[in-house]
Amino acid sequence: MRSIKLLFLLTMLSGFLKQVNAQTNPDSSAYEVQRSHVNELLNARQQKFGAYDTSLTKKTGLFGLFKSKGDMQKSIDILKDIVITDNNIFLETQKLLKIKDFEKDKFQQLATDYDKQVSAYIGTISKLQKENEKLRSQVDKTSGNGGLGNILLYIALLVIGVLGYLLYTAKAKQAVQSKPLQNDKV
Repeated sequence: MRSIKLLFLLTMLSGFLKQVNAQTNPDSSAYEVQRSHVNELLNARQQKFGAYDTSLTKKTGLFGLFKSKGDMQKSIDILKDIVITDNNIFLETQKLLKIKDFEKDKFQQLATDYDKQVSAYIGTISKLQKENEKLRSQVDKTSGNGGLGNILLYIALLVIGVLGYLLYTAKAKQAVQSKPLQNDKV
């Protein structure tokens, strides 16, 4: 009986694990998409900073010795673009952190739910084991009393049989003794 319980428990556990592995996690894919978006922004910022560094060294002014107003405006525009990209990086990183926090909370909730389910299964199994032990003890008591009850039944049947035989023989003797009397009257 214990092997059946163990087999049942293992079957339930393997089904539970298959269900957990079979589930695709859309939050993880959203996290990965967001992470790749942040990485793209970081790469774009790095390229823009390289362009800014190049624009700082570029001098198209008088004989290439001085920076022109256009060179300085290009550097300023690139710097503005870098600041905008930095702001986007901060916003997207905040979204990424929110997704990560949401996933963490979701997994903690799932773990709590699964713990509750496992605790409920353990409670049910314990309750069934106690009930099984109780029924086994009742069966043992009944089977022990059943043997005694059977013996008493057999003794009662034997006593009834002996009494029946004794009554039959007594009646037969009475009938034999009363027959000669009836023969004399005839």
